[in-house]
This record gives sequence, C-alpha cells and structure tokens, in this order.
Amino acid sequence: ENIYLVGASHFRLLLGAETVGLVKECNDNSMRTFTYSSRKTFKDFADDNHNFLTMAECQYIIKHELENLRAKDEKIIPGYPQAKLYPGKSIVRRLLTSGILVQIFPLHDREALKKLRHSWYGRVKIGYQPLDEIRCYFGETIVLYFGFLEYFTFALIPMAVIGIPYYVFAWEDYDKYVMFATFNLLWSTVILEVWKRICAVMTYRWGTLLMKRQFEEPRPGFHGVLGINPVTGREEPVYSSIKRQIRIYLVSLPFVCLCLYFSLYVMMIYFDLEQWALDYHEENQSNFSSLMLFVPSIIYAVVIEIMNRIYRYAAEFLTSWENHRLESSYQNHLVLKVLVFNFLNCFASLFYIAFVLFDMKLLRQSLATLLITSQILNQFAESLLPYWLQKRQKRRMKKRMCSPKTDSDLSLVEQIDLEREMGTYSGTFDDYLELFLQFGYVSLFSCVYPLAAVFAVLNNITEIYSDALKMCRVYKRPFAEPTANIGVWQLAFETMSVISVVTNCMLIGMSPQVNALFPDSKMDLVLTVALVEHLLLAIKFIMAFVIPDKPRDIQIKLAKLEFESLEALKQQ
Repeated sequence: ENIYLVGASHFRLLLGAETVGLVKECNDNSMRTFTYSSRKTFKDFADDNHNFLTMAECQYIIKHELENLRAKDEKIIPGYPQAKLYPGKSIVRRLLTSGILVQIFPLHDREALKKLRHSWYGRVKIGYQPLDEIRCYFGETIVLYFGFLEYFTFALIPMAVIGIPYYVFAWEDYDKYVMFATFNLLWSTVILEVWKRICAVMTYRWGTLLMKRQFEEPRPGFHGVLGINPVTGREEPVYSSIKRQIRIYLVSLPFVCLCLYFSLYVMMIYFDLEQWALDYHEENQSNFSSLMLFVPSIIYAVVIEIMNRIYRYAAEFLTSWENHRLESSYQNHLVLKVLVFNFLNCFASLFYIAFVLFDMKLLRQSLATLLITSQILNQFAESLLPYWLQKRQKRRMKKRMCSPKTDSDLSLVEQIDLEREMGTYSGTFDDYLELFLQFGYVSLFSCVYPLAAVFAVLNNITEIYSDALKMCRVYKRPFAEPTANIGVWQLAFETMSVISVVTNCMLIGMSPQVNALFPDSKMDLVLTVALVEHLLLAIKFIMAFVIPDKPRDIQIKLAKLEFESLEALKQQ
C-alpha cells in the first residue's frame, strides 16, 4: 500500500483560509471574513506566527482543497477504466468511491493531544470543559456536541435537586406533582431557548456564525446519468426526483411502518412477561420473586437497544438506496427515520402503561428500569467496549512491529500504521440521539418519576469523560467541520418538549385527586385538562418568542457587519 502525507505551507493555508471564507477576529475586536490582502488587520497575525490558524482550521482547508481537485477533460482515472470522470467531478471523491483511495484521515498531533487529554479528562474535577482547546483540535461540530452535553447536564441539576424531595416525601401526592410538572414544562422551554443564545455567543467568537454556507456538492454515494446542473451549468449525475419519491413512499415508508408494527408486537410480548412475573410473585412472595418483577423490564430494555441498533443499519441502507443528491437531504431523511422508530420503540410501552393500563406503579418501575439499563448499555457499547478493543488492537500491532515504544516515541510510519487500524468516528448522530432519548425520559413522565433527572445527571457526568476518552484514544481523528448550531437536533428537542406538555397534563388529569374535583362530569375534566394544556403550550410558545435566539450585543454586531458590507457594495 502507498501512503501519501499531505500538508501545506503557511502561505498556502492563508490563501486557503480566504477561499473557504474563514472568519477571524480583527484588531478592533470585530469578526470579519479573512482575506490575505488585509491579513495585517487581524488579531495575533504575524508572518512567523503559525498558530494564527487552529489545527482544525488547517485540516479543514486541506480537505477542502483536496476535494476541489476537479477533472477537466479526463474521462477516466488512468489505469482504472471503471473509475469514470466528467468535467467538474471531485477526483478525490471518485478515488474513494472507486476503492482506489482506501481511506483519508488527519493524523493525531501527539503533543497537542497529550495536553488536551490532561486538561479534558486527565484528572477528575468539577468544572467546565476546555471547549476552546477542543475546538482548536477537533473543530466546531465536535465541540458543539460537548458544549451541549455540558450545558444539558448543568441544566438538569435544578430538576434533580427538586425531584429528590418530591420522590422522598410526596410519592403518592399528585397535588404537589402539578407544581413539579409545570416547572418541568417551563424548564424544558427555557433551557432550549437559552442554549440558542449560548450557542450564538460561542459560534460568533469562533467565527462560524458569520461563515457563508458553501455550495453543496453531490454526496459521494450519489449516482445517476450525466446531465447539466441548472444552477451551476456543470455536467454532473442527475437522478429523477420521481424515482426517488417512488423509492421513499413505496419501499422505505412501508418498511418503516413494518418495523414500527414489529416494535409494538415485541412490546406486547413484554407485557405478557410482566404479567407472568406478577403472577409468580403473588404465588411465592419471596425476595427472589420480588427481584423477578424487574427482570421483564431489564430484558425489554436490552431488546430495545438491540432493535434500535439493527434498525439504524437498515435505515442507513434504505436512505443511501433512495439516492439523495445532497448530504443535508440524506441526513434529514435518516434522522427522521431513526427518530420515529426510536421514539416509538423506547416510549410506546410507557404510553401504553400510562394511558391504557392506568398503572402508575408499573409506569414508575418501567421508566426507572428502561432509563438506567439503557444508560449502562450505552456506556458499555459506545465507550468501554471500543476502548478495550482498541487497546487490544494496539498491543497486537506493536507486537507485530516488534516495537515496545510508547505512543509518543513512535515514528511517523508506525503512528500511521497504528491510527489507520483505529475505528472511524461516525459523527455526532448517535451521541445526540442518546441525549434526545434521555430528554424524553426526563420530560415526558416527570410527574411520575422525579428521580429521572438525577440518573440523567449521573450518567452525563460519566458520559463527558467516556466520550472524551473515545475521541482521544479510540477513534481516528475526524475531519473538522465548521457549523453554527446543533442543526436538526434543536428542532427534535423542541418537538419532544411540546409532546411532554401533553403527556404531563394527561397524567395529572388522570390522578385521583384531580378526578375527585369532577365527580359528576368526566367531560368537564377532559375540557379542563385540554384548556390547561393549551394554556401551557401558549405560555411555552410565548416564552420561545420573547427570549431572543441571539443576545442583544451579538445582534448589533451582526447588523453592523451587514450595514458595512452593503455600504462597500454601494461604493463598488
């Protein structure tokens, strides 16, 4: 195998920074798009300062330049007649899809990684993560996930603190839970709106809030007959949108519905097991039979995780087969498929227990078991198992190379040999999905199990350390991708918070104390619950509207930049 080490001179990187539209801080503390001609006006710039661009920015520029090596008149890659080219096609992308280029990845910087590991997870401490250092090393997409994880953990603390006394002192008192549920609903709105503001502050400081979105190229897996792109006028593959819609609605949609039906079928088997465990306990009344009451929920939680992972592979295959032209379109369809199945698979049993069986005791038990079991399984599958496999692989590689050296003493070729065998980080999708489901467990049935927030906080504290370990020790270094927010996941969390308003209002309406207020007419009860739910939704949407997405000072700075760019256009 051939190994190609690609880098760039400082001068070439600066030209690349202008090409990709990086935004940097100026001497007057404003943020502006970098241009080589005005380089002296930017803070900390010097011809000999090679730290002006972060490592993540440098690798982003190099990746951008490589992907923009495009074919002109060539029809094939020399020596590989199956690897067809057309004018404007990215050569590197064709090399990857044809299997000529096996893999491409940025190497870890051993000294910088050592410092980052020490400040990030090298010692157990109560404090903030070094987000600026993480951003310099891994880029904005990764750091925004860790920033959101940290913020969400701190935001859960008030819920956890309030939930403990509710659990200890007011287990069956639903009147007090009305206040707890109302606080939960307002809390879920406020934290998501405040996150938007924090995210805007961070991404403005890092420059990605102002970066112009790059024109999206066709994704590597996209295929079709050669045609003309009406926007760019370039020759590229085109694929009929009608064929894609047929694949989506006649194949993908029925498959998803079939999977949802299978999930509900498994859920009914779980309830049969619950009934068997309950009958066994009533017959024997022993400590062992008491423990057996938890076994069906634990088995069901394991089955849910297995089904989620199998379905994820099927969803990826189907979404790829649908042949979406753009990566953003591919991701949106994949997220929708996975979220719908995961939501039903994880929460259908809880809705069934709450609103069909009306068994609050079983609901508490099932919620606690599902939450704790899924957290343990995720920690094991996502961090502990990959870390153990990577350590084992590294020992095997070093034995094969007959090298007793530590990581810092390895030669460049030995380092490449080690890192190419490491797993490839598949992105933040699974990490956000885990947080999304956790948010559902905490918010949907908060008035039934107030301790959910406590377990979520404990899990997230360990999650920060295990995910940091995973990024630094288990996986190849991922390419940095600039981003200004957490994307479609913001909408997913907001949708979950709206659903939580409905479920909590219905649970409170079902309580004996509330039912006692309407002894004669159930219709009055239903109308009252619906009215309260609509009022809470109205308050929620008003709060979302009143709280600005960006702080006032950021809004002024953005408006000022827009005014200056309009004035410059007038002068031209």
